[in-house]
Parts: sequence; structure tokens; C-alpha cells
Amino acid sequence: MLELTLENFQTTITTSDKPVVVDFWADWCGPCRMMKPVFEELATEKPEVLFAKANTDIVFPICAELGISSIPAFVLFVKGEVVAKAVGYQSKEELSAALGI
Repeated sequence: MLELTLENFQTTITTSDKPVVVDFWADWCGPCRMMKPVFEELATEKPEVLFAKANTDIVFPICAELGISSIPAFVLFVKGEVVAKAVGYQSKEELSAALGI
């Protein structure tokens, strides 16, 4: 799973030839830990999409720019543009439907 940082975030979401789904999470977040296997399973099933994780404690300025105030938060980017967002614990099917992937 690709780990995004302040240094590689912008390049990753803008240069990927695939849509990019970013899981904004934190170590201290219980629902984030519950979503980890769901997110990983979805990543395995959808090779046409790039799945990445961004620790909110590390990429806080990006979270502020995107208006992320609750986690886990999932954002779908296409060529650097936000296409869809989802927040909170969800089943694999719910997350896939919410993001349109």
C-alpha cells in the first residue's frame, strides 16, 4: 500500500494514470483501524485504481486544504481533482458505491 507524505502527495495524485483513492487515517482512530482490512481488500479487487494511505498526523496541511475534519475519510482523485468523498466506517460495497469505483 502506497504511503503518502507531504513530499509525494501532490505528485502522486496528479501524475497517476489511474484514479487514486486516498484513505486519510490516524493511528489513534478506532474506525480507521476497522477500515484497514476493508480498504486493503478493495485495493486487491480493483487493480485499475491506485489505493494509497495518508496519515492525518503527517499530512495535516493537506487535510486542511481538502476540508477533512472527520476520519476515516476517503477521497477519489482523477488527475489531481477531487471526484468523490466518503467519511466513516463503511462496508466494501458501500465505499465502492460512494466513490463510484
